[in-house]
Amino acid sequence: MARVTIEDCLKNVDNRFTLVHLAAKRVRQIREGADLLVKSSKNGDVVSVLREIAANR
Repeated sequence: MARVTIEDCLKNVDNRFTLVHLAAKRVRQIREGADLLVKSSKNGDVVSVLREIAANR
């Protein structure tokens, strides 16, 4: 799968500080048992969340 860049994520989020806050909140949800919205088998939680944000999910 292609690399996720911050620029890909910033197309869907206003600024980088909001991106960090949003990603941290979503990682917490996943670690508490929430399902991933983007199929990502071997990536860690943070990379999976960035893929979700880049995919606008």
